[in-house]
Amino acid sequence: MIPTRRSLLTGALGAAAASASVVAAHAGPRKSADNHHAGPHALLPETGDDDTARLQAEIDRAATEGRPVLLPAGTFRIGTLTLHPGTALIGAHGLTTLEFTGGAALITATAATNLRIENILLDGANRALDGEDAALISLTDCTHIRIANVTVRRSLANGITLKRCSGRIKDCTISTLLLAAIRSIDATGLEIAHNDISDCRNNGIQVWRSEPGEDGTLVSANRIARIESKGGGTGQNGNGINVFRAANVIVSGNRITDCAYSAVRGNAASNIQIIANNAQRIGEVALYAEFGFEGAIIANNLVESAATGISVTNFNEGGRLAVVEGNLIRNLHRREHEPVDKRGEGISVEADTLVSGNVIENAPTCGIMVGWGRYMRNVLVTQNFIRDTATGILISSDAAAGACLVSSNMITGLKTGAIRAMTNGQPQGPDLATEPTEPGARVTISANLVS
Repeated sequence: MIPTRRSLLTGALGAAAASASVVAAHAGPRKSADNHHAGPHALLPETGDDDTARLQAEIDRAATEGRPVLLPAGTFRIGTLTLHPGTALIGAHGLTTLEFTGGAALITATAATNLRIENILLDGANRALDGEDAALISLTDCTHIRIANVTVRRSLANGITLKRCSGRIKDCTISTLLLAAIRSIDATGLEIAHNDISDCRNNGIQVWRSEPGEDGTLVSANRIARIESKGGGTGQNGNGINVFRAANVIVSGNRITDCAYSAVRGNAASNIQIIANNAQRIGEVALYAEFGFEGAIIANNLVESAATGISVTNFNEGGRLAVVEGNLIRNLHRREHEPVDKRGEGISVEADTLVSGNVIENAPTCGIMVGWGRYMRNVLVTQNFIRDTATGILISSDAAAGACLVSSNMITGLKTGAIRAMTNGQPQGPDLATEPTEPGARVTISANLVS
């Protein structure tokens, strides 16, 4: 049938009426006298002290009816909300606020699958949270979660805590927290990507396990800034990204600045990959693989302004097996206020490690440090470019240390020698770049260009 002008006009009026009904059902705040016109599933913010019961009842109804909870623009004052399997809590982007009034969490769920939390601002209002590991969003044993376009701010604990969870946290803005922005424990398949994290007083992103084991979390393309270390310690806090006991984690493409300790810190994190990150103004070691790990790839990163660029250490605790390749490290500093641990090294490694193709400039202690006391074994240092450092390469002089091959490096602009033996970080003896080494020697040096 060919449509007539009358049928087109009737259809348009019907569509307009339907649109008006949807808008009325999900409209923003209005005077309470008009609320009874809002429709059967309307949920409008009220002027009272607490909207928790109304919103929880709507979440419960939506779960039984299999529909999302669509929140309008406005501010809801909320204690603790409990989500159910399949709950989708979706706000008006940039316009819906849940303001915390107190409790263990603002949003929580246990053993729920297919959760969605999107387009909502969660304001902790600097109110205390109950519990030792509290967070504004606290999920346990949840699978296929999606937290997207959520703003989390002003929490006196963590922002988001996940225990034994899988899913994605992406495109969120998280700031002004007392502990960590995102804390994952024993993940079962998690991706943390494209988030903007700032002004956290202990850590940015934590990927932890209660025992060493497979984790596989992907941490990529996040922007992390201004991470303090108010909780104290010697590296547990103050990190942009902190990986602890979690194996096969990939940390890539993140921009990390102004951290009290490390940009990326892997502790007992086997098979960690730290790739193509950009780190500036880092208080201690920018990129770290430490303690009981086996396997690390640290490649194609840029580090500017840190006490040490890259450290692969703790062979005494079983830390071994790494590739450090293609990194640009420059403008390092020494922490002269520290009684012992002053650093100022471009790259520091100990065991079963290839160091190749790196560019290191302006390191006040050395470009590359190999070993510490007897903790050195099977290190190959080749085709690196080192310039404007105190010493180019320092190598442990301990007779109990293992083998080291230094070959085909370009070293220029030195103050205290190109390649030297060292004890506890202090250079000693002649410049080995000009001393021939015997065949089969523990330390073999050849074909380096020094100027």
